[in-house]
Amino acid sequence: MTSGPDLFGAAAQDGPTPDAALPPLAVRMRPRSLAEVRGQADVLRVGSPLRRLIEGSGGRAGPISAILWGPPGTGKTTLAHLVASAAGREFVELSAITAGVKDVRAVMDQAARNRDLYDRQTVLFLDEIHRFTKAQQDALLPGVENRQVILVAATTENPSFSVIAPLLSRSVLITLTSLSDNDIREVIEAAVTSEGGLAAAYTLGEEAREHLVRVSGGDARRALTALEAAAGVAEDLRGVRGDDAATSITLAAVEQAMAQAAVRYDRTGDQHYDVASALIKSMRGSDVDAALHYLARMLEAGEDPRFIARRIVIAASEDVGMADPTALQTAVAALHAVAQIGMPEARIILAQAVVHNALAPKSNSAYAGINAAIADIRAGKGGVVPAHLRGSGYAGATRLGHGAGYVYAHAEPDGVAAQQYLPDDLHGETDYYRPTDRGFEARLQERWTWLRTRLRRSET
Repeated sequence: MTSGPDLFGAAAQDGPTPDAALPPLAVRMRPRSLAEVRGQADVLRVGSPLRRLIEGSGGRAGPISAILWGPPGTGKTTLAHLVASAAGREFVELSAITAGVKDVRAVMDQAARNRDLYDRQTVLFLDEIHRFTKAQQDALLPGVENRQVILVAATTENPSFSVIAPLLSRSVLITLTSLSDNDIREVIEAAVTSEGGLAAAYTLGEEAREHLVRVSGGDARRALTALEAAAGVAEDLRGVRGDDAATSITLAAVEQAMAQAAVRYDRTGDQHYDVASALIKSMRGSDVDAALHYLARMLEAGEDPRFIARRIVIAASEDVGMADPTALQTAVAALHAVAQIGMPEARIILAQAVVHNALAPKSNSAYAGINAAIADIRAGKGGVVPAHLRGSGYAGATRLGHGAGYVYAHAEPDGVAAQQYLPDDLHGETDYYRPTDRGFEARLQERWTWLRTRLRRSET
């Protein structure tokens, strides 16, 4: 448990610091004011609950506890520190990994003393609140409800499933998003030039910078950690030199630091479409190894996993279709799971969906069928809806003959009503859907043949 007014530790110290005592670059570059925060413009807009909490806005509306939900490296800890920086607030930090009910109660008791004796508010920052049990979260309720503490809790998991409802109802839920590429670039460039960072002792090449941006995945902490490691590698590669020239951090230094080769992939250029196309065609061609290869290339290049998931869903319907209807179920489940979980675990879910698509038997019958139907519509085919199929649930419909003669399928012994369904100009001449003899669809062929014969009795 940490407490006290020194929110930024060594990041706020002046003068040189021995290497052994030097805090990580990500800590040294932690924003100390709202102006230094990158990203999260929506939740930090003027008048937003989080901004009011940070600025210590007065009035009859007092400070409200907050739960910060977002991926790693999006500023949850930073924002908690900024909340505490408002005048006269005491800051206490707990980690749900090591803290228990006893620690929570100790904070509450001290917070009550601070409020009653010194008229000081206490900000309790609880990291990884999703790791707290229900009983541990229950211990927070009295202090939060009575505003004995201002709770700022951080979590990477959906609070709807990991935080108890009474605590959610007493707090505002603030959703943080991964930083944009431009935000990450600004973070990196500030770290290279800032006196608190690398102090312009290094230069960073464009290729190296862009690689850091790609592999960070919108995580500022990851970007800064990788940058610091790359600076160390560059220093070693340079060796001892007598001049004071800045050390160049190259792409090779970044790759060596991260043990990860730069993937030649441009998310906005030809490579984006070429690799995505190769993934889809490899699944269609049933080459599971090639499909996993292109999936890996996209992921390692920092492609949005949600984009990949959407392509997999389309392929499951377009290329697998009725030959294995469960492929679409797997793909849709992957789409939702990826949105909830994020990287790096999303790679496992995407891989399962890709493997399913690649190994499944293939049919594009549904895809070809809807295209053929659309082609007929665009060609002007398709007359009026047959009278017996028209809606009859409104006044005057019966007088117009709507619904007259309609045969209710469930009243038929075999559940199939042999009557005209298509408009006159298409009736008896149209076979949009033609099943293949592959996979599950082969089992549908016999029923499809029987249905066509049964339904077309109405033609004679």
